Amino acid sequence: MKTPVNSNGFIQVALVVRDVEKAAQEWAELFNIPVPEIQIHDAGAGTDITYRGKKAAYGMRMAVIDVKDRGFVIELSQPTGGESTFQEFLDKHGEGVHHLGFEVGDKRDAIIEELEQKGYQMRTIGIYPGSSWTIVDSESRLGVNLNIKPKR
Repeated sequence: MKTPVNSNGFIQVALVVRDVEKAAQEWAELFNIPVPEIQIHDAGAGTDITYRGKKAAYGMRMAVIDVKDRGFVIELSQPTGGESTFQEFLDKHGEGVHHLGFEVGDKRDAIIEELEQKGYQMRTIGIYPGSSWTIVDSESRLGVNLNIKPKR
């Protein structure tokens, strides 16, 4: 790629789970850390989201495990209603790694444009105050989706 994704920008492993409380408890026990807070995101609250090119509204229960010493987070997502990339993944694959996240700074638009030219589809785009995220449908080519973020 002319504008490659820099591996130094790796920030996230995102898992789709059926029970976020159980998953958060298991991860906390594994790392011997406090159980992270469960965040509840109602359908369409505070963001401008598309899913497969159409306006989307879906619910999500999430927990974030900060792996500070390595510079990334493990994000646990439990879809709770509405069509979404997370529900699509859960229905198709069951629980597992949904995407890897990369912070790319001001190269975000160039990377997305180049990926689209290569035939990748943008599965979900979310815009929220101060940043955005784009889930690139790359499962069939890379074995996992990508999350391209301009900044944390």
